[in-house]
Amino acid sequence: MAQSADYAELAEQARRLYAEQLVKGLPALVNGLAERAQHLLDKPSEHAHLTRRRELVHELKKGAATWHKTMVNSLRDALLSSMSAAHPADLPPAADHSGPLSLVDDDTIEREILTSRLALAVMDQAASEFTDLRARMALLERREELDPQDMLRAHVLARIVVDAWRSAGCSLDSWRELQLGLHEEVAALMEEAYHGTNRWLVSQDVLTNVDLHPFIRRSRNAPAPNTGFAGGPGGGGGDPGSSGYGHSSGFGATQSPGQGAGGASGASSYWSGLRGGAVGEETRMMTRTAPLARRGEHSEAVLGRLNRLVGRHLPSFGDASQAQKLSPGLAQAIDQAQQGIRRRVGSSTHRTAEPTVTTPALLEELHQRKQALKQSAATPEERATIEIVALLFQSILTEERIPAAVRVWFARLQMPVLRVAVTEPDFFATVDHPARQLIDRMGACVMGFDSSTRSVGDALEKEIKRVVQVVEAYPDTGRRVFQTVLTEFEKFLEHFFSTENEATRKGVSLAQQVEQRETMAIQYTIELRRMLNEVPVQESVRAFLFQVWADVLATSAVRYGAQGEETRTMKRAASELIWSASAKVTREERAEVIRRLTSLLKTLRDGMSTTGMDPAKQEEHIQILNNSLQAAFTAKAPVIPHERLQELAERLESLEELLPDAADVTIDDSIVFDLSGHESSELEVVSEGGSMPTPAMVAWARELQVGGWYMLDYRGRNEAVQLAWLGLRRQLSMFTTAQGRCVLFQQQRLASFLQAGLLLPAQDESLSVRATRSALAKLDVDASRLLN
Repeated sequence: MAQSADYAELAEQARRLYAEQLVKGLPALVNGLAERAQHLLDKPSEHAHLTRRRELVHELKKGAATWHKTMVNSLRDALLSSMSAAHPADLPPAADHSGPLSLVDDDTIEREILTSRLALAVMDQAASEFTDLRARMALLERREELDPQDMLRAHVLARIVVDAWRSAGCSLDSWRELQLGLHEEVAALMEEAYHGTNRWLVSQDVLTNVDLHPFIRRSRNAPAPNTGFAGGPGGGGGDPGSSGYGHSSGFGATQSPGQGAGGASGASSYWSGLRGGAVGEETRMMTRTAPLARRGEHSEAVLGRLNRLVGRHLPSFGDASQAQKLSPGLAQAIDQAQQGIRRRVGSSTHRTAEPTVTTPALLEELHQRKQALKQSAATPEERATIEIVALLFQSILTEERIPAAVRVWFARLQMPVLRVAVTEPDFFATVDHPARQLIDRMGACVMGFDSSTRSVGDALEKEIKRVVQVVEAYPDTGRRVFQTVLTEFEKFLEHFFSTENEATRKGVSLAQQVEQRETMAIQYTIELRRMLNEVPVQESVRAFLFQVWADVLATSAVRYGAQGEETRTMKRAASELIWSASAKVTREERAEVIRRLTSLLKTLRDGMSTTGMDPAKQEEHIQILNNSLQAAFTAKAPVIPHERLQELAERLESLEELLPDAADVTIDDSIVFDLSGHESSELEVVSEGGSMPTPAMVAWARELQVGGWYMLDYRGRNEAVQLAWLGLRRQLSMFTTAQGRCVLFQQQRLASFLQAGLLLPAQDESLSVRATRSALAKLDVDASRLLN
């Protein structure tokens, strides 16, 4: 590196160049996406899709200019903030983990998810370039790592793009409709910006020994039709300076270093080239737990890479706009193959003996069937689909964590899946296709079993056998049969863990009791708050009723019934406490309080004991209440009229009639009760540990599915656990170990464990996504097999 170079100035110029290239590429990005939206609208589709696409086009026509302008302004602010080592002005700061827990609205959670997905898509394509640029910037700025909110990080631009989209009046539903295109366009733009900045730094002799990786240019400057999204006739692409948005970086740079980068322009070309490998440190920084991020967010990027790779050879492959018809020859060949596979593996589907068909023999059988199928195919697209599905199942059937006795049932799914893959091209376009979901759900369940859980494996294998046989029985119903058996499989898992499995049945019953008690406690709290809203009750008494006695009432109602004598006694204690803590101005009233005090305090202690509260905590509450009673004796407490006290007592007696419906209860952090009192020998309750979760991690906690396996690090143990039960509103989740020990989480604590990496999925990716990635690796080496 030149000795006279000013390191800080070089770093500043590099960031300015990076920002300039992003801004230059934004007009082409916006107009390119507008063209994609119009193209989607022009495709035949179902009414629901057509409506969403029409709304997408309308929103972009109305808000594209605002979207572009907001992104430019946010990039300017991000550049200025990065240069001053501060957080970007237009971006929310990093999560403050020191504040209290608070509710996060659904829109914020959805934004976080979409931002994370976009950043992951960028890093999937541009991880190598970012790694090189980060190393060079670390050298120039003499520090080990970029700031978490440095504008060079992918998630910063991803947040800018998403927030600007919403600021422009575009909906999140419209974003999802255009999501694949958004991921591809933004990833291409950022990869080019990273590469251009790296190339300029190399020209300045900054870490010249870092390999920049050769790129393939793909022209992007062909004039696009005027779709009405730009202000003038040049809005389709080409020179961004002539686009409808105009060209203005707004950074006020005295000299742009972009000229030294070989004149790379984000509007004239972008770098393509499919990149595999790990997402990199950027992803780990964003999610704090890369395995969960790869599992939850990376799947779409894998499918996108598959479609782009195959599309280079077969442009019409994967057109999901309309269903395809299976050619008669291939349909007959699939039927014959299915019958042959069923005969071959039929003798190996009994648990009374070891499987008689080994995996190599099974793969050889399927390979021979594949060749016969290709000979019967009528189009190149059918042959390519046959090859891809064969590669998917080759990966699945060589997965060592799937028991051999279960693999034969997966093998029998290959022909039904091939049928829907040919006739429903969206099988390759979305992870939500029911055939993919069924494979993933069954795979996630069976890959966690071991020899110590043989009885569980028997029950699950029996259900998988039934599922496969149902799919085989209805070959012409397409996705409907897969959706039907997927729903049935989900119900089986719920029923199995709650009623059939001895290891989890008791734990699920206890967890359901906990949920019932928690729900009732919240209902009681809501109604008590409403009831005492206009009543002058001392704050200490009010807090005790809301935070302690509502839980006592709920516990008693669950154990003895809402109208049981024990529950009625607790209600009367609440009424008496309110009366005792009101102002006592006469000698007779004070004498009556003293006469009834011993009985009242005993009832209060008994009630708190039923919730599992320790004696020391009970005495703390009793002392606070004693202070409240002393205030009543000195006439410092408010006076409650006798008629009002009588009304309160009557309402407390019939409290259950006034409770809000359980389905309408909104869980508020201020009234979620401590579950530690539910700890028992059969049920461990996780009440501490983890890190403050982001909204995206809370959303992931809600998406965990029953039957999935995870690795839990808790109380000095690191062991495999299976999600066995979810509460009605997913506020509670119960996991079980292979030995039958049950562990209960509240949703926020579960998200905290996920955030800290104390709970990790046993599989980084779903079974079908891993199989797709394996197929991609083989096709990267020899894509000609698609057409042969």
